[in-house]
Amino acid sequence: GLHDPLHERVIRWMGRALQGDFGRSYLLDQTVVEAILTRLPVTVNLTLAALIVAIVVGVGAGTLAAVKQNTWIDWSVMLVALIGLSIPNFWLGLNLIFLMAVTWRWFPTGGYVSWGEDPTRFLLHLTLPAITLGLSHAALLARMTRASMLDVLRVDYVRTARAKGLTERVVVFKHAFCNALIPIITVMGISMGVMIGGAVVIETVFGLPGVGRLIINAVQRRDYPIVQGGILFVTVSYLVINLLVDLIYVWINPQIRYG
Repeated sequence: GLHDPLHERVIRWMGRALQGDFGRSYLLDQTVVEAILTRLPVTVNLTLAALIVAIVVGVGAGTLAAVKQNTWIDWSVMLVALIGLSIPNFWLGLNLIFLMAVTWRWFPTGGYVSWGEDPTRFLLHLTLPAITLGLSHAALLARMTRASMLDVLRVDYVRTARAKGLTERVVVFKHAFCNALIPIITVMGISMGVMIGGAVVIETVFGLPGVGRLIINAVQRRDYPIVQGGILFVTVSYLVINLLVDLIYVWINPQIRYG
């Protein structure tokens, strides 16, 4: 049907898609749904691992920078965050492969091993891709966490908590951090959606057999059903993640209501 008019092809594809039929790959012996579901665990594992890296590094560094405002720690964190935002993911990934895999031989250069096959090799194969995908988002989270924490640390109830003699640790983590979470979670949700799209490049660099690499191969080989299904998957994933973020808002802050 590639020779049919464009509007006819779009209407035909949308009608089948509403029934769960996204077509069959021209080159793989699979339907589009089967091809995506087979490779989905790799992309999910990569995205979750990268999100953990981003949260641990970004939120931790941003909180530390806010508590140590206008000190060398604060300036160092912000400088590293700025550098992290400026470095392309693929360039960082190639350098990590060269240093940690080729030169020092700490990690494999690429490929993928499932958790069921070998948990240790699973973690080793996932470490470098997760760091590569997560660090730029960690830099963004660090800047947002610092700004949000500084706003909260200046409000009256935090000053009252300090005046009552509470330790700085209790003031920061019990009174300030929870109230600074709303904008941080917004960035986390956006980052996770972007990570799913960014996995296209990272999976190609590290040779991971995920949905991202499937889409790249389909584009190169003109496997149009896979391209359409893969792009739709990324789009729907982004929308679902943003919906979940909105629901988490209500759980964190009961004052937020959607009427």
